[in-house]
Amino acid sequence: MADNNINDFARSMGIATSGLRAQAGRMRVISENIANADSTAQTPGGDPYRRKVPTFSSALDRTLDAQVVTLGRIRPDPSAFRVKHDPGNPAADASGDVKYPNINSMVEMTDMRDAQRSYEANLNIISATRRMIQRTLDILKA
Repeated sequence: MADNNINDFARSMGIATSGLRAQAGRMRVISENIANADSTAQTPGGDPYRRKVPTFSSALDRTLDAQVVTLGRIRPDPSAFRVKHDPGNPAADASGDVKYPNINSMVEMTDMRDAQRSYEANLNIISATRRMIQRTLDILKA
């Protein structure tokens, strides 16, 4: 029975750890989007930074015999760029329009908060599992 508990604890920690990694990757992508929200193209009339959208996938971890989450493909957001008329900008095209990234900072901040909460939930699972392991060891010592 103790072996099953140990395996359950290890599985729980492994699944939560995979969630931590995936959410940390998601936060990196969101941070990159926020950092580039007001960037423009390097050349006049060129395309600016395009928002990136993280995806998740699940995979079987044979060591844990459990499904874990991984950061999947990071795909470009196909939505249109924001366009502003600013003829004095070095990135302006022939008609004086400048393309800005297709990033809405409010959406990015909301996504960041969601990723942060998911990260914290996984961290809480790891902490709770560690406490259960410690209690189990204390009981076995007694």
